[in-house]
Amino acid sequence: MTVLACDLGGTRIKIGIVQASQVLAHAVLPVDSKLGLARCLPTLKAEWLRLLSELSVPADACQGIAVAFPSLMETTTGRVVLEHGKYPDAPTLNLRQWAADEFGLPLAIENDARMALIGEWRAGSGRGVDDLVMITLGTGVGTATVIEGRPLRGCHGQAGVLGGHFSVRYAGRRCTCGNVGCAEAEASTNALSSIAAGLLGTGNPLVTVGSPLDYATVFRQAALGEQQALKLRDHSLQVWSALAVNLVHAYDPELIILGGGILGSADAIVPVIQQYVARYAITPWGRVRVVAGVLGDQAALVAAEWLLQDQLQKEHD
Repeated sequence: MTVLACDLGGTRIKIGIVQASQVLAHAVLPVDSKLGLARCLPTLKAEWLRLLSELSVPADACQGIAVAFPSLMETTTGRVVLEHGKYPDAPTLNLRQWAADEFGLPLAIENDARMALIGEWRAGSGRGVDDLVMITLGTGVGTATVIEGRPLRGCHGQAGVLGGHFSVRYAGRRCTCGNVGCAEAEASTNALSSIAAGLLGTGNPLVTVGSPLDYATVFRQAALGEQQALKLRDHSLQVWSALAVNLVHAYDPELIILGGGILGSADAIVPVIQQYVARYAITPWGRVRVVAGVLGDQAALVAAEWLLQDQLQKEHD
């Protein structure tokens, strides 16, 4: 099966041609997601056609389109039902109709963290495990769950993917979602500069080192022994570790996969979360393993084939 795949991020769109769990060709397109998705659709079509041409694969050889979207959607209709400042026009678009009109192909759409987990589960660090969760650490904090060999979706399609909005501090920071003390509000790139100002004070040099502050800077400075960077790093590690334990207690996984852009510092993150989970998670049956994902930016693209097959099978049944 050959699938046109895309992963819609806040500042980048990753697109690819996927076959047999392999990304045959891919491209990364800069985007300002606040300007909407409709304006991006002609570019997506042109880039897919360009990649197909490079591979000498005709468009009619493809079986469908798979889209990873950074929010919630109604999987039965393919309509986005909620957006958090990314692609605000998405709930008004009929993407399945667009795919049929432009390519004559079916389209499957899924939450981006769930797609990343499916990719790692089928072809990455989750192979051979049928009970696992994933935490994606980046601009926000995403989560997803596979239980007994099936991605957890729930009756409204949102089960397992809102872990970034688990409250880890009941009197913590106000999140963009409206909740208080969400993991995403307490330790994510999107909130990092504000978190740093609150923890360290606005006059701290680390707060003004880069604009905006990113975790690469935090972990680099912490490795050099800079005390304020260490404070900010340790705060974030505590938040992510607490979230990991919450996910263990909620979903009973055997494996936790960590992904996302912040995992460029995996050596400083994975062992800490592994130790915390081993100490605090209630798992009398044994030890939950914590590992880094191996597919990187292509995890959600790799999942495209599985997602499309799953949708087509459901429609057939």
